[in-house]
Amino acid sequence: MKFNKFYITAFSLFLIFSSCKENKISAQQVGKDGSVETEQPNSPEYKPAFAGQTRIKAVKTTTPYQVEVLNKDLGKPWGIVNLPDGRFLITDKRGHMNAVSLDGKQIMKIEGFPKVDSKGQGGMLDVALDPDFKSNNIIYFSFSEPFENGNHTAVAKGALSQDLKNISDVKVIFRATPTYDGDKHYGSRLAFDKEGNLFVSTGERSDKQTRVYAQKTDNYLGKILKITKDGKPAPGNPFVGKTGFKPEIYAYGIRNPQGMAIDPNGSLWDVEMGPRGGDEINLIQPGKNYGWGDVTYGIEYSGQKINNGTTQKAGTEQPVYYWDPVISPSGVDFYTGNIAEWKGNLMIGCLSGEHINRIVMKDNKVVGEERLLEDQKERFRDVLSGSDGNLYAVTDSGKLYKISKK
Repeated sequence: MKFNKFYITAFSLFLIFSSCKENKISAQQVGKDGSVETEQPNSPEYKPAFAGQTRIKAVKTTTPYQVEVLNKDLGKPWGIVNLPDGRFLITDKRGHMNAVSLDGKQIMKIEGFPKVDSKGQGGMLDVALDPDFKSNNIIYFSFSEPFENGNHTAVAKGALSQDLKNISDVKVIFRATPTYDGDKHYGSRLAFDKEGNLFVSTGERSDKQTRVYAQKTDNYLGKILKITKDGKPAPGNPFVGKTGFKPEIYAYGIRNPQGMAIDPNGSLWDVEMGPRGGDEINLIQPGKNYGWGDVTYGIEYSGQKINNGTTQKAGTEQPVYYWDPVISPSGVDFYTGNIAEWKGNLMIGCLSGEHINRIVMKDNKVVGEERLLEDQKERFRDVLSGSDGNLYAVTDSGKLYKISKK
């Protein structure tokens, strides 16, 4: 009997039972080529630039693990981080955040956030703790900020009260302009580097008239940005002082990067959604162009080719890995927990793919892929390698998952 077909009405009994019941994980399907993909690509004529760039060999976790639903009433969660005491800070797309206990049972709404434009893909999006959070209680968050007749991705900071009931001294430190009247592709992940500077991912707002901004460098759409805690260009940024470039730009040619994380070696990675096909994993390097608008392994939703089917172009970077058909990757994290064979793996929350994607890498190349929790039939919005050694995930249906070693 599959886990997702087992129902108990009493939530507390469900938690007790799921923690002691052996979790029967359904067998992973494997395609004819030995990969986890069983469907045909949208563009079979597109060939990878190198071996292992797509449809890598499937791997299978051998360590026994269990899956628990800690809470199923989180509303519309988008981003999740650990507070220093182990509790969770979880954003809600509708415009606020929740502080959630480690066992998932206690939820406390945090008040005081600015208004968000929550239609479509917008709303309260990602959250990151200040590197000095233990002493200053400051958090950074991204959201779709309504402005005049449109909106844009904005980054703000503020101080959480000690009881976590309110945020104060809120200040918007960065706005990804131009403002646009749309409701898609905000990007919007946040990640601090070891120097205390903040990486911000932004989408190109989806529509054809805004897609061109990803290749232009006089704006903030379709970019990876690097800013200080006050929203200024980070020292050492690749385009500081160069004509025609916004100094906050770290990399460009990006589509919709809802996933971004720094690996244990300090390298920055993004995972971004393609159109029909062409979801990508990219190793983000300063000053590089990642091609969107000109280069892709996907096609238009209409079925038409993009830029005459160009998949490689001089001056643009190839993705480390791509998917066709798509998995719709959202939040990502590098695993640092208690399951030894997962250590250093990239965990990806997948929306249309309805699974957590496990990517095994060696020397910055993908060497294995596994699809976890497919039997749950959930749109996984974000994942977190928790400070307690377990893996956590939030879903569009409002659930908080815990995946732990038995």
